[in-house]
Amino acid sequence: MGIYSSINIASTGLSANRMRLDVIADNMANVNTTRTTEGGAFKRSRVIMRPVTEGPYWRSPFLPDSLDNNLGKGVRVVEVQKDRSTEPRYVYDPTHPDAILTGRWEGYVEMPNVDVVTEMVDMISASRSYEANAAIIEGSKAMFQRALDIGAR
Repeated sequence: MGIYSSINIASTGLSANRMRLDVIADNMANVNTTRTTEGGAFKRSRVIMRPVTEGPYWRSPFLPDSLDNNLGKGVRVVEVQKDRSTEPRYVYDPTHPDAILTGRWEGYVEMPNVDVVTEMVDMISASRSYEANAAIIEGSKAMFQRALDIGAR
């Protein structure tokens, strides 16, 4: 692995968790949105991430090829996906302009499938992960500086 690989890997984590925080903020902002351009109530979004398996390889002359190929190269956001598995909640409010007019759910309003508690837990998780990646970058910088100090003597 090269000298900057730890910073490169941690920076992919910073970018991915920033995207997670943006999506969580969007979910929280739309917790009461009952009408969207697609029709119906807002659907919760979630970020799908995968490990980076291709791209620039940082080769180490000190590691066997079999071990070096299995080293992580970071994470990337694959897509932002709508959560269609969670059922929306229904609130009885026949005066609401988006109330269902006929059928079993007459007088009910379809509300977004966003749970504020779940979003807060996800936000804390993304924030902690962001902080951990930032700490890795700071640790790498300190290690590089220490190596320069040793080399200058």
